[in-house]
Amino acid sequence: MSDRTPNTPHNDLANRLALPRYPRSGTYDARWAIDNQMGPHALWLLEWLAPALGLDTLPPGARVLDLGCGRAMTSVFLAREYDVQVTAADLWIRPDENARRIAEAGVADRVLPVLAEAHDLPFGEESFDAIVSVDAYQYFGTDDLYLPTLTRLLKPGGRIGVVVPSLTEEIDGTEPPDHLKAFWEPAFWCFHSPAWWRRHWTRSGAVEVETADWLEDGWREWLLWSDVVAEHHTDEFHRRMGRENARLVRADRGRTLGFTRVVGRRR
Repeated sequence: MSDRTPNTPHNDLANRLALPRYPRSGTYDARWAIDNQMGPHALWLLEWLAPALGLDTLPPGARVLDLGCGRAMTSVFLAREYDVQVTAADLWIRPDENARRIAEAGVADRVLPVLAEAHDLPFGEESFDAIVSVDAYQYFGTDDLYLPTLTRLLKPGGRIGVVVPSLTEEIDGTEPPDHLKAFWEPAFWCFHSPAWWRRHWTRSGAVEVETADWLEDGWREWLLWSDVVAEHHTDEFHRRMGRENARLVRADRGRTLGFTRVVGRRR
């Protein structure tokens, strides 16, 4: 797999992936984004999250935890676009691998890669001005006790913002909708609706929930990205995953699946 720097878009893919509501993401090399993806387009999701989280209002040098950063694309984006100091924490990707990508992107002075498990974060209380998590929080954040523990890392008044794959509304019973049964995996039960996330965070008592909403037509963007990965990724495993995701999203067409962003301010 190649690791390109994110500076210049490739014209053929850039035009296909240029979406008006993600102008910042559109300036990044599409090939770089494809090579380093680990699911839905993380830069699009982060750019959607940014205004609700108030990233533009953070002072230069503010400390941001990127929790579950994957291959650190979102960490690079945070450093370049918002001039913040980012701790790029992930369990699955080795810090030395991310350090190489971060250096190639020209932000080694602003992004620190760390190997960390979400339930054992090696940071002191009130270490961060903001916490971000894109397409990762659903794997550990549904635990009723998790958010109060995590928000201790935030300075008082600091915000946490996440984007997660989501359901339009909660599924009654133990079976998925008929049109999704052929695709459903047990891990999908960690997907929840915006209303569920709002209630889950509110009753934790740890934050004041400021946003819990649905990405309108997010499924179309998920489908576009899955098709592009299926067609253009250099690795057969990722091309196959792209095809499987595209079949899932195409079968659903936004009836059940999409994305939710949730933002809370530490009390």
